[in-house]
Amino acid sequence: MSVERSASAENHTEKTETGATNFLRNQIRDEIQAGQVESIVTRFPPEPNGFLHIGHAKSIWVNFGLAEQFGGRCHLRFDDTNPAKEEQAYIDAIQEDIHWLGYEWSGNVRFASDYFDQLYAWAQQLVRDGKAYVDDLSPEEIREYRGTLTEPGRPSPYRERGVEENLALLEGMREGEFDEGTKVLRAKIDMTAPNINLRDPILYRIRHAHHHQTGDKWKIYPSYDFTHGQSDAIEGITHSLCTLEFEDHRPLYEWFLANLPVPAKPKQTEFARMNVNYTVTSKRKLKLLVDEQVVDGWDDPRMPTISGLRRRGYTPASLRKFCDMTGVSRAANVVDIAMLHFAIRSDLEDNAPRAMCVLNPLKVILTNVKADHDEVFEVPGHPARDDMGTRRLPLTREIWIDRDDFMEEPPKKFFRLAPGKEVRLRNGYVIRCDEVVKGDDGEVDSLHCSVDFDTLGKNPEGRKVKGVIHWVSAEYSVPVEVRLYDNLFLEEAPDRDKDADFLQHLNPASLVTVQGIGEPALAAVEPESRFQFERVGYFCADRHACRDGKLVFNRTVGLKDSWAKIQQKQG
Repeated sequence: MSVERSASAENHTEKTETGATNFLRNQIRDEIQAGQVESIVTRFPPEPNGFLHIGHAKSIWVNFGLAEQFGGRCHLRFDDTNPAKEEQAYIDAIQEDIHWLGYEWSGNVRFASDYFDQLYAWAQQLVRDGKAYVDDLSPEEIREYRGTLTEPGRPSPYRERGVEENLALLEGMREGEFDEGTKVLRAKIDMTAPNINLRDPILYRIRHAHHHQTGDKWKIYPSYDFTHGQSDAIEGITHSLCTLEFEDHRPLYEWFLANLPVPAKPKQTEFARMNVNYTVTSKRKLKLLVDEQVVDGWDDPRMPTISGLRRRGYTPASLRKFCDMTGVSRAANVVDIAMLHFAIRSDLEDNAPRAMCVLNPLKVILTNVKADHDEVFEVPGHPARDDMGTRRLPLTREIWIDRDDFMEEPPKKFFRLAPGKEVRLRNGYVIRCDEVVKGDDGEVDSLHCSVDFDTLGKNPEGRKVKGVIHWVSAEYSVPVEVRLYDNLFLEEAPDRDKDADFLQHLNPASLVTVQGIGEPALAAVEPESRFQFERVGYFCADRHACRDGKLVFNRTVGLKDSWAKIQQKQG
């Protein structure tokens, strides 16, 4: 499909449920209505050389989502053509991510390596047809001969080898008779083509590497370009939906389909990839972050990987909503990370139970409460969800509040606790600060406060208490480790300068760990349980560290909604 047709389709597209455009949905609907296609078959074809990231989540949503909407099928196929960089661990993680996002592929998991025998037979046919040859040029020489964007390429001196010699050399490559880098198989297309991808692209390279699926059977491996389209054809894919970086490869994709007896002719259509500011999504750079131990593995909650987002507390529904909000177009753009935060915040606002947790504890002694006072407040698990039941908050003589909720010399509009001032304990009584107790270092050690027992659930006439603070009982509290995650990078586009070290933009405060104190209900949480810590933010029990009685919570997102403010300004 031409670029012009794609742009035209986009201009008349219907909108997603969040109001964003989706030209692919409109295009496929029109094709089905016109009888051009009976049932669509899409595919998600990751290379198993790393974990999936937020950009892959968009591609998964596009391919699986369109197949679902139009009653079609979506295949999962690993394009495993480079065994030196591929691992079974990546294959397992990718399948887990897809399932976690809520999708199921059609049939068995497929591998491009399943088709290696057929691909080799087709390579031999191209040689017999005079459309492929074995080249002895070195990799450096091939790059030199290929030319530039402004200069045409030059033909290799081995380009006119005879068919029989090429077939014999190709078979020798397959049998491991030659060293890596000494020979390649190239298609014979056009060394003067304006599109560099058509200047005799490489079909096979020698790789003496063990393959995770085929073992040691092969000493040569097909290129991605030679593998991808033919694998689509073998599987009967109707719509090969790719991101825009594959647009220049489409003529080559179509050349292979036109010059080989493939069983189907898939149509490649490109859409803009997902780019989010303050992140990098290059697999090479993400792997560098892991290898250099800048982060704690591929699923570190600061990583833009699907597994990292999951560990941080993002939900499948929030990621699908985010993809829907950004829409599908051909216009490359960068999405504000605030939109991603909005998607998870709006999900957790409705679905996360509430809890109280003090991150910067300050002891408060309620002087008019008896030492054996043991009162329990029954409060909602969620203010708008009766189905989440209730939770029990014990009030005792000693409680913890957040140190940030107290000031000795407060400014005029400070409505929290101060000497002689009153605040309401969340879900409890009004208290007044009567005395500030300091340690030998001059720092505030504790507060002595008194309780007004006539203020439970009401505000007596004539009294104005604007401040409400969260708290936990000192006697019944549980210790929690709280990991406060922030953006991994300080720069909006950390890899904008391709020649600079993107690591120079790392945020030294991307992870701050504090020892907090939580309400007793948190003691029984399961890994990946999500909560709103009232007045603090949304947090998730770490799926790995929250084990054997240890409580570790990751901050998913704060309560402040910057995206809503952006929308208001734009409106």
